[in-house]
Amino acid sequence: MADPLERTRAIALAVRAAGGRALVVGGWVRDRLLGRQASNVDLEVFGIQPARLRAILETFGALEAVGESFQVYKLGDIDVSLPRRDSKAGRGHRGFLVVGDPDMPVEEAARRRDFTVNAISWDPLTGEYLDPAGGRADLAHRRLRVVDPATFPDDSLRVLRAIQLAARFELALDDQARTVCRAVGLDDLPAERVWGEIEKLLFAPRPSIGLALALELGVVARLFPELQALAGCPQEPEWHPEGDVWVHTLQVVDQARTRIDDLPRPQQIAVMLGALCHDLGKPATTAFSDGRIRSIDHEDRGVEPTHALLNRLNVNAIAGYDVRAQVAGITAHHLKPGSWYKVRGEIGDGAFRRLALKVDLELLARVARSDCLGRAPGRFDCTAMDWFLERARRLGVDRRPPAPMLLGRHLLALGLTPGPRIGEILAAVYEQQLDGAVASLDEAIARAQELLGQRR
Repeated sequence: MADPLERTRAIALAVRAAGGRALVVGGWVRDRLLGRQASNVDLEVFGIQPARLRAILETFGALEAVGESFQVYKLGDIDVSLPRRDSKAGRGHRGFLVVGDPDMPVEEAARRRDFTVNAISWDPLTGEYLDPAGGRADLAHRRLRVVDPATFPDDSLRVLRAIQLAARFELALDDQARTVCRAVGLDDLPAERVWGEIEKLLFAPRPSIGLALALELGVVARLFPELQALAGCPQEPEWHPEGDVWVHTLQVVDQARTRIDDLPRPQQIAVMLGALCHDLGKPATTAFSDGRIRSIDHEDRGVEPTHALLNRLNVNAIAGYDVRAQVAGITAHHLKPGSWYKVRGEIGDGAFRRLALKVDLELLARVARSDCLGRAPGRFDCTAMDWFLERARRLGVDRRPPAPMLLGRHLLALGLTPGPRIGEILAAVYEQQLDGAVASLDEAIARAQELLGQRR
């Protein structure tokens, strides 16, 4: 497949030959100006009627039309559309009447966008930038401004977009945009759309920028009460000189972001959400006791608010990987690496094998290290996480629990008939395997035979 920019220019040439003009718009232009690699190209076509545009695009290959009243045509990684004219007809991001308007001026098309940095167009044939809203200057000054304060509130998702853009590109929201964002209602947003923006935020170089802005704008209070409870929740200064649980969580999330690039995407998400949720149990457990601020049993107590938060985001399995279970496991066990290290001579291999049944130990160690380091200006010894992960790797349970050696077919071969007894024996032998008392299939079968003899 040809380079997307080459194909974009070819489409633009065909559009120009038909009397129209094709401009690259949106995030691709913004990223280009920032010197970043952009993937998908959004192409907006002016001066060409819909039927004629479709005929032109069909000459470039298989065409996929997306949308009902307003169609976007997909040519691989290029999205092509007409300038859109929409009107608010109901609540929510779907509450718009949208039609394509090929005769719309470029300036008006730009005015209908959310932020000035997203309202810059680029002509792929001439190299000219069209910037009626002043987005290039805002990028240069690292400033995030809304294009039109009057129409911005029509789509409440734009508030979350402001937060993730501020984090991803380290942009400062200007005063007018802050005022507008605070006034926009967010109760009409479906969980999937909220998660789409939060996911982008968590993968920003410094997610804390967006999270801090979300707290300031009241987004956290309105959408994520479990996170709001962290703000102002005190911690013992000796162990947490950074401040309250919210400040600590932001530092942990930033630390976690530096430790995920070598992981598959679902595991990356599990680490980032695990870092975000790991201390959700502290508000319910924090108390002043014996001259200290303590949060006893906050790991277990954090599981329920973690599930509540994941429900709000509708996060479950991603690409077949149970992200929800891993995030809950990280929350419930994030202190294990440190606490086990203190009594490491007493922790048997079976404890590691059993913990691997509950959570990915590799991911747990990464969040635990982020938790240890997320306490600036304090400096703490994080040797425990190295010990924990090395031992998990030596046992081969750093990424998954040990596979059972004894299977149902082995018991059937011994003459056992199908039924509940098979499950009982498999579970009993697996427990011995976890303890290290069974180290081979022959030993597993021998233990099963012993159990069968005891039951006869």
